[in-house]
Amino acid sequence: MHFKIAREKLLKPLQMVSGVVERRQTLPVLSNVLLVLNESELSLTGTDLEVELIGRVAVDKAVKAGEVTVPARKMLDICKSLPDDAIIDVSLSENKLVLKAGRSRFTLTTLPASEFPKVDDEPDTFSLSLPQTRLRELLESTSFAMAQQDVRYYLNGMLFEVAPSYLRVVATDGHRLAMETLELSNAIKQIQQLILPRKGIMELARLLDDADEPITLTFGQNHIRAQVASFTFTSKLVDGKFPDYNRVLPKGGNKVVIGNCQALRQAFSRVSILSNEKYRGVRVMLSTGELRILANNPEQEEAEELVAVEYEGDALEIGFNVSYLIDVLSTLTSTNARITLSDPNSSALLEADQGSDALYVVMPMRL
Repeated sequence: MHFKIAREKLLKPLQMVSGVVERRQTLPVLSNVLLVLNESELSLTGTDLEVELIGRVAVDKAVKAGEVTVPARKMLDICKSLPDDAIIDVSLSENKLVLKAGRSRFTLTTLPASEFPKVDDEPDTFSLSLPQTRLRELLESTSFAMAQQDVRYYLNGMLFEVAPSYLRVVATDGHRLAMETLELSNAIKQIQQLILPRKGIMELARLLDDADEPITLTFGQNHIRAQVASFTFTSKLVDGKFPDYNRVLPKGGNKVVIGNCQALRQAFSRVSILSNEKYRGVRVMLSTGELRILANNPEQEEAEELVAVEYEGDALEIGFNVSYLIDVLSTLTSTNARITLSDPNSSALLEADQGSDALYVVMPMRL
């Protein structure tokens, strides 16, 4: 293996792939990146056995094809430390990878490419295509509601529901739920539900950019694959059944509050400073034209905010985890938020007043 490539061209796919590679590995080869040179295309692959990412780049000069694995972190640090305009000469010599640039020379240990684990190829069941920007928006508007290290492992991920006419993503940690639907015509006959693991979602969101370039999602029995020209991302699916989110969506709320997103978020953020650090509870008191937010803590400290809102109806007092409300209000991109409530024991439904299909459900707290 021998090729030459500009530092800038090598750095981007190397950074992308290194994000998947875990630093502490049981198998030494998993902390390596697989380099494969085929004609003038160099592919770089990183995996942690759950998520696999292949980045592709054209080299400036291909001398000899080949494949090998090298420590991902060290190779990335070397590339970062070289001058911006450096041309890197990469060659394999006696089972060592030699990198030369100007007066610099580095020799890295390697492991054979044959030891590198490959994601099993399996028959694809169906695929769909959508603009990268839209997929990124879907993930960013819902991923905060995924559980972290919950024993109900199927909550540590996101539901992708694909129907003939839409793609819907749903995330919940059991206390709150985020959901967004994108109208899309898909060549499938019946609704399919698949759960992507948390790490897969985070990595995929990191890879997507603001381009309108379409990304193809291909779903198999055990994997999902996302593909554009510059990378192929593969993740295992979570083997489990996602809870029926339709049962969680509040029905028949008769108290509709419309308030300025920014004003509400700032008020909740200020009050949260004096909320109980462990439970993060705040009391929300609703009356005609105004929303009063109260918090106190074991040190007997108190905070109170008044926010003007559009509301006419009966007074209501309800408790919430303030962090959940701030998360939703930080995600909404509209000027105003619409909050639908019914009674102190029922969940709140939050959504943008206009311009978005995202829905958010937050369970109440007993204070």
